[in-house]
Amino acid sequence: MTIEELKKSGHIIFECISGSRAYGLDTPESDTDIRGVFILPKESFYSLDYVGQVNNESNDIVYYELRKFIELCSKNNPNILELLNIPEECVLYKHPIFDKIKLDYFISKNCEKSFANYAYAQIKKARGLEKKIVNPVEKERKLVLDFCFVYENGKSIPLKVFLSIKNIKQENCGVANIAHLKDCNNLYHSLEIPYKGITRSDRANDIALSSIPKGEAAIGMLFFNKDGYSTYCKKYKEYWDWVGKRNEERYKNTVSHGKNYDSKNMMHTFRLLHMAKEIATENTINVKRSDRTFLLDIKKGKYEYDELVSWAEERKLELKQLYRRSKLQERPDLDRINQLLISMRTKIYSKNLEKTY
Repeated sequence: MTIEELKKSGHIIFECISGSRAYGLDTPESDTDIRGVFILPKESFYSLDYVGQVNNESNDIVYYELRKFIELCSKNNPNILELLNIPEECVLYKHPIFDKIKLDYFISKNCEKSFANYAYAQIKKARGLEKKIVNPVEKERKLVLDFCFVYENGKSIPLKVFLSIKNIKQENCGVANIAHLKDCNNLYHSLEIPYKGITRSDRANDIALSSIPKGEAAIGMLFFNKDGYSTYCKKYKEYWDWVGKRNEERYKNTVSHGKNYDSKNMMHTFRLLHMAKEIATENTINVKRSDRTFLLDIKKGKYEYDELVSWAEERKLELKQLYRRSKLQERPDLDRINQLLISMRTKIYSKNLEKTY
């Protein structure tokens, strides 16, 4: 099912603007995130055609089937739970039956961990970007030959330097394993013997082994740092996949403030921690942020990374005390929630609700 098909079906019971625009933290460059809830028709729900989620490729637009939505709420998922208290101006459509889903059915002391865990995941993402900014990977990919070294006269020489000194080509070389020495090989050279070369092509991921005639003398011992090459290949792929998918405006903002961490991730760390505190003290979720100035200062790179991590640790310790004293339910009442889900679906199917949109 596509988003276009879902919209035409009449099965959507809730739709809203979420994310930074709902938090009041948007800037002119911010995307518009859409979240919603739909109810599958009876035939699809009971058949093998159950669809729990419909989204676009970038996940800017996501709709959850009622059962999955309720399930995520019962797990105190921060991104889903907040949809039950989204600012009125962000609600695009709401069927009256959606009002049966009450926030107080779900918020519980489990929010301490679910919100804090999401918050700390943002810290890891922010540090991950720092590594990519500080340690860029050259676009020109290194080859197997760049990870090969020749041991000669008590010294280790990069293979390419060795070949240049000897004025020989890798295509005229042969390689043979040395027993009991991992990644170590005897290196041979001949213009007459049709060796396979050290590698068959630039795309090779390993050295090539040749049949060596008896009596041939090795010109050196070749070491291929296979582990180093493997690590490099993984890092290269991760970096350039990230470059291809990164949000350029967000990346430029991160580079411009010079703190070398993803400030948007850090902003969301504190948004989540503050929301968790409000749940414990006010028994509600405040989506529209009253701490907007502080959060946007984080996004602008006003604070150092280590300073923010220290503050986050302090807030996390504070949450433990607040939730210990809180009068929130220990966990969502799943029996009550199941009855809610059953009654909603029964009412929908008994009235053939899709025809009333």
